[in-house]
Amino acid sequence: MPSFSASHVRVGAVEVWAVPEAAVADHLVRAWDSGSGGAIVTANVDIVRAATRSPELAALIAESEIVVADGMPVVWAGRLAGTHVPERVTGSSLVYTLTEAAARAGRSVYLLGGNPGVPEKAAAALVERYPGLTVAGTDSPPFGFDQDVVATAEVVASAVKAEPDLVLVGLGFPKQERLIRLLRAELPQAWFLGCGAGIPMAAGEFKRASGVVQKVGAEWLHRLALEPRRLARRYLRDDLPFALKLLVQAGKTRYRSRGN
Repeated sequence: MPSFSASHVRVGAVEVWAVPEAAVADHLVRAWDSGSGGAIVTANVDIVRAATRSPELAALIAESEIVVADGMPVVWAGRLAGTHVPERVTGSSLVYTLTEAAARAGRSVYLLGGNPGVPEKAAAALVERYPGLTVAGTDSPPFGFDQDVVATAEVVASAVKAEPDLVLVGLGFPKQERLIRLLRAELPQAWFLGCGAGIPMAAGEFKRASGVVQKVGAEWLHRLALEPRRLARRYLRDDLPFALKLLVQAGKTRYRSRGN
């Protein structure tokens, strides 16, 4: 649980913390100073949907100290339910915010995920952006490594050897969260962020939508235009109907609470 004062709201099967992005970074700096680590989950509609359908995934998310609303439907659902969720906090944005905090605090960062060469490219871009940043290491695990005990152990061992303070894990949910569970057991004083596509974004592999598009909750259309074959089924068939259900459910929750 975050040390800062924050309310939380249940969205689907996930407890989301109503915190701004800057507060998350401030919390990590204080936690590093006190020697305590933790994990951050950025809960978008896809993650909330998966957790709502799977108790195992909901429990996996609940292990994290901080769960933020990554997705305007999640923000809107929280607000409709009666809790002021101040803003959307995305994994790709936290890559920069937390890396900047690490650079200022003299802490190191480890990038894990992406195609070969991508985490190294992202690390170079982050060092250029935040002079003085220490990169403890990078790793691009081979596809399917998580299905092999030996390969997984090698990925964990490489990260542990680097002794980072902040680990950015960009493997997609729930693969990244399951790996984070293993890493936390070996690096209890480090902080972990499951950042999805945040590493290739930092590497300049593709760009986020404009600020205006993000604020109106339409960034998913931007991503859909970039990767239609990969994302069309997930966004249009699965996530969009679920997002609408979330909003209806949140409205009913607010209505029932007013009636009591």
